Amino acid sequence: VQLQASGGGLVQAGGSLRLSCAASGRTFSGFSDYAMGWFRQAPGKEREFVAAITWSTGRTYYADSVKGRFTISRDNAKNTVYLQMISLEPEDTAVYYCATRPEPIATMSLSGYNYWGQGTLVTVSS
Repeated sequence: VQLQASGGGLVQAGGSLRLSCAASGRTFSGFSDYAMGWFRQAPGKEREFVAAITWSTGRTYYADSVKGRFTISRDNAKNTVYLQMISLEPEDTAVYYCATRPEPIATMSLSGYNYWGQGTLVTVSS
């Protein structure tokens, strides 16, 4: 499975961005049994969970720090997951990674994901 993340950039505080993560490669039976997640890693900090979605049901999970500001969604036809980010804060500055796991239920644990994208940098200026 290959994941290609895109959409990062420089934005002022209060602004918005939408990240995309396109999935491709060999699958078991399409992506209906996969969960996908977004994580981020700020300079000098550990990688942390941001949001996740169970592919088949669309159930979503969010870190407390982004609830109400970030929305994860997916386009089954395009095998793509999105992270819509609004009301961005300088503390959201990080490299954002998408990840997937061949399990139907999402998890907030980094170790639960088997495949990772290359990351896309989001910089929020104050």
